[in-house]
Amino acid sequence: MKAFFLRHKKLHLWLLADLCLLAAFFLCRGNRRWMNALTSRVTTPLQAALGHLTARVPFSVMEAIGACLAVGAVLYAVWSVIAVARSDHRRSRLYSAALGAVCAALTAAAAACFLWGVYFWADGFQDRSGIYAQPVSREDLTAVTSYFAQQLGETAEGVARDEGGVFAVDRETILSQAPEVYTALEAEFPFLTFADTGVKPMAFSRLMSRMDFTGFYCAFTGEANVNVDSPACLLPSTAAHEMAHQRGIASEQECNFLAVLASTASGDPVYAYSGWLMGYIYLGNALYSADPEAYWAIRDTLPDTVRADLADNNAYWDQFRDTVAQTVSNKVYDGILKSYGDQRGIRSYGTVVDLLVVYYRDRCAA
Repeated sequence: MKAFFLRHKKLHLWLLADLCLLAAFFLCRGNRRWMNALTSRVTTPLQAALGHLTARVPFSVMEAIGACLAVGAVLYAVWSVIAVARSDHRRSRLYSAALGAVCAALTAAAAACFLWGVYFWADGFQDRSGIYAQPVSREDLTAVTSYFAQQLGETAEGVARDEGGVFAVDRETILSQAPEVYTALEAEFPFLTFADTGVKPMAFSRLMSRMDFTGFYCAFTGEANVNVDSPACLLPSTAAHEMAHQRGIASEQECNFLAVLASTASGDPVYAYSGWLMGYIYLGNALYSADPEAYWAIRDTLPDTVRADLADNNAYWDQFRDTVAQTVSNKVYDGILKSYGDQRGIRSYGTVVDLLVVYYRDRCAA
């Protein structure tokens, strides 16, 4: 046994280090005070530094690393098969090849836990702002949905459109305005203050659509990445969502909520329209489930331009509905959320409706 351990000593020590790091995370994650200290003093400054470093190049470093890892994994598998076949000690060689792959995967998992998983156990937006999602009445839901529909009607004509009336603002223009989007919201919530470096378009956007992703924040590079293949009408609010992640907000529903707030308060007509549209979609879906008649009464008040954008967005995503890639991607991401401690998984996205109603219902009454 000792000889076997010594023969693969480095790999066993690597495995032990991975297991110790993962054990430390799972044992300490329940201590909110420690998690807050770790995120504020270590992970957030580190990711901000990484973001400023990767911002020096125009392409997504996350995608470049991902492509290299994919190629590297294939080459490692091929090399391992050849090495095992040529070895006089095939079992030992096979063991070391398999253990090396396991160790690499565990190292990536440990890094993800400490760079991103910790945020699920630290104070989120609701804890720091005092604005909490609460059960809402059907009347309040209807009133806020109607308010968002009114705002859409007022902002719909303030954006460029094609001959069919569909949102046609250039994607590069949208992304170039991203660094200024949170300025107004930072004044209301100072803890959101962050030196934004911008948002990057993903080269593999079509692939991301197949996986049902509109954007992705990479904690390893500090980059906010967005899908630029999907309809542009929701690109501004999607960019704001990913920028919320850069501010250390892990919860998807809180980031959706912040995307709406930041976009609508930005003063930029393109972002404002996209923010109202994103909020309306979440609210409208919830209202349809609760009161279809109220939903259609509000839906019928929308101008043709807004309906055109909704139809364009639905038509795009319908082509990927219930595909194998989408189903697998959703299950994997749902599992990742739950592994970090968010037991609601993808269902947590629905909480954005409660947050929107709590925040905007007073404005409806004013």
